[in-house]
Amino acid sequence: MSSVDGIHDMGGMQGFGRVVVEAEEPTFHAPWEGRVHAMVYLLIGGGVGSIDAFRHAIERITPVEYLSAGYYGRWVRAAETLLVERGLLREGELTRYIAGDRMPPSAGSTVPGERLKGFVREVATEPRFAVGAEVRARNLHPVGHTRLPGYVRGKRGVVRRVHGAYVLPDTNAHGRGECPEYLFSVRFDGAELWGEGAESAAPVSVDLFDRYLDPIGA
Repeated sequence: MSSVDGIHDMGGMQGFGRVVVEAEEPTFHAPWEGRVHAMVYLLIGGGVGSIDAFRHAIERITPVEYLSAGYYGRWVRAAETLLVERGLLREGELTRYIAGDRMPPSAGSTVPGERLKGFVREVATEPRFAVGAEVRARNLHPVGHTRLPGYVRGKRGVVRRVHGAYVLPDTNAHGRGECPEYLFSVRFDGAELWGEGAESAAPVSVDLFDRYLDPIGA
């Protein structure tokens, strides 16, 4: 199992060239991308895997494939990973089918699953931080999925909004329960993240779960 420290966590990385912005970018560049988009939503909504498990499957794509497959190419590979792990497909079957090989689908197994019901939850405790609280993102390097970006770890910020309690991706991605926690929008100054070379007046706000944060000056 890999962690978000891999190629998927590209925030703050350099050397990938200029970002090319299309003047009239279509929703999908090819018909197959639209089909993949619908397919993934059906898989998640049908209980084959949670959105967090899907994101973790993307994180486990090898760096070369991740950088060369394109956005929806990564979706295909991640969907195939989930379906193979659930026993619903054979390795490589989905990729071959999309490429035009109309082979019969695998018999596979059935997944009872639970229909997608949203991510907001109720918890009995009050939020640990209020708006205006100074916090530091913890320097964590977990094995498995996390939504704590590498570029904010160890950095100081200020809570700007308390969103409420949500399903925790770190456990939900691996079938270890929802473990809901409060989610906070934390504002980081650009200089705190990027050093003296950062643009002035260019803060970054990141939504972070409670377990990712430590108080400052408590």
